[in-house]
Amino acid sequence: MGMPDFAIEDGCRGVVCGVDEAGRGPLAGPVVAAAVIIDRACFTAELAETLDDSKLLTREVREACYRALWPCARIGVGAASVDEIDRINILRASLKAMARAVAALGVPADIALVDGNIAPPLSCAVRTIVKGDTLSLSIAAASVIAKVTRDRIMRALSPRYADYGWGTNVGYSTGTHLAAIGRVGVTRHHRRSFQPVRVAVEGSHNLDLFPLKPSD
Repeated sequence: MGMPDFAIEDGCRGVVCGVDEAGRGPLAGPVVAAAVIIDRACFTAELAETLDDSKLLTREVREACYRALWPCARIGVGAASVDEIDRINILRASLKAMARAVAALGVPADIALVDGNIAPPLSCAVRTIVKGDTLSLSIAAASVIAKVTRDRIMRALSPRYADYGWGTNVGYSTGTHLAAIGRVGVTRHHRRSFQPVRVAVEGSHNLDLFPLKPSD
C-alpha cells in the first residue's frame, strides 16, 4: 500500500479539512478527534513522505510529525468525555468529538474528509473515506494530532494511577491494565459501559478507589 497523498484533496473544491479520532477502543480516558487544514505553501516534502496513519508510526515519529504540523496547518481538537461515552455510546461520542474538532478550527471548511464510513454532524459537506488515514494526507495529519493529544492526556494521568500502566498502554486493554482493574478496582477515568470495566464495577463495593482532587 502506498503512502497518503493529496490526490483526494485535489479532487475537492474549496477549503478541505481532514478529520480523524483516536481512542475508540481503550477502557479508560476520553475519545479525542482532530480536524486539520494543511497549508500546502509551507508543508514540506519531508513531512509528506513521513506522515501516515498514526497507528503505523512509532511514538517518536508521531511526536515529530505532531510538532511539524502545527506551524503549517490550521488545527482543531475536540474530545468527548468518559461520561459522554458511557451515556451515548462510543460511536456517537466519537462523532461528537469530530464535530467539536471541526468547530475548533475557527475557520469554515468547505468539505471535511472523514476517516471511516459514518459522517459526523457538520455544517459543511462531508466525504467519508474508509482507511482514509492511509490515503489522504489531511486525514493522516488529523490521525497523528488526535493520537498524540490523547496519549499525552493518558500519560499525564499515569503517575496518579500507576497500577494501570497508562504511561505505556494509554488506557488500552493490556494484561497490566486488566490485572489492575481486577486487583484494585476502577477510577473515574474508566469507561463503565465497556465490558471488562462493567464486570469489575458490578463485583465491587468500592467503585472509585482513586477519587480525583477538586482541582482535577
